[in-house]
Amino acid sequence: MRIASVDLVSNTCFPALAADELGFFREEGADVEITLVPAMGSTAALKQNAADAMIAGSVHDVLTEFDHWRGASICVALSQGTPWLLTMRKDFEAERGDFSALKGCTLTAAPGPDLAFKQVLRAGGIDPDKDVEIIDLPGAHGGNVSFGVFAAEGLLSGLIDGFWANAMGAEKASDAGIGKVHVDVRRGDDPGETRFFTFAGLVARDDFIEREGEQVDAAIRAIVRAQAALREDPSLARKVGEGKFPPDSAALIANVIERDAEFYDPVITEERVEKLNAFAQSIGHIGRPVPYEQVVAMRCRELWDR
Repeated sequence: MRIASVDLVSNTCFPALAADELGFFREEGADVEITLVPAMGSTAALKQNAADAMIAGSVHDVLTEFDHWRGASICVALSQGTPWLLTMRKDFEAERGDFSALKGCTLTAAPGPDLAFKQVLRAGGIDPDKDVEIIDLPGAHGGNVSFGVFAAEGLLSGLIDGFWANAMGAEKASDAGIGKVHVDVRRGDDPGETRFFTFAGLVARDDFIEREGEQVDAAIRAIVRAQAALREDPSLARKVGEGKFPPDSAALIANVIERDAEFYDPVITEERVEKLNAFAQSIGHIGRPVPYEQVVAMRCRELWDR
């Protein structure tokens, strides 16, 4: 089972990495290879049959290649909720969650997450096209680049006032004393219901699910085991990080996972898909709501539903 990912230094999709590093894939009978495909993009790799499945840090990205979910389905949630945080420079003088203070700031976000960021800004009363400048950081999309970690370096250099990325970038900026979290929609800094825009998941091609259903089932069992293990003992993250991450990120990951463990829940409810549909419609990815059974691989549901 070939699984594509655009970023392996990630807390968002960490349960899949943990399932690999802790041996759960092997123990459950899944023959899995996780491959980094930053240049191609994991959704494109899935569409072009260069991968059987993908680690989606935000499942709405799948809709850029699979029209209205035709040909691919979500097999399991890796973590719940819109996963990105807005990290601002350390000397940014504003109360946490104050959107009005962002006016005039220079910010950055990766393609895909930027769509959610702009909607979050709008929900907070900020016009992303007029009130702030959202720039593309040179070099951010090169091979083997973790956007959040790279953006933290941009904060240090003064190129930006803040960045929208996963918690690894926020942790790096905080640990270095150059940044602080200003907006975390999953933890209360949530205008409207933006925390329900999207979530991280394992997505597979429908033809692969039909042909290799037992492999998919085994992979899901391994991921669910990894999520449970991390919730019970977040310190396992250090072992996984040492096997998967660069040394500096491996030293930080345990702190991030200890905070994020509560979100490692495999269940995909019908309500979550309804809210995902609403967000996907708002950014033009779909023209109508897509039925739950077309978004979620129904044979997989019994492996995590409870």
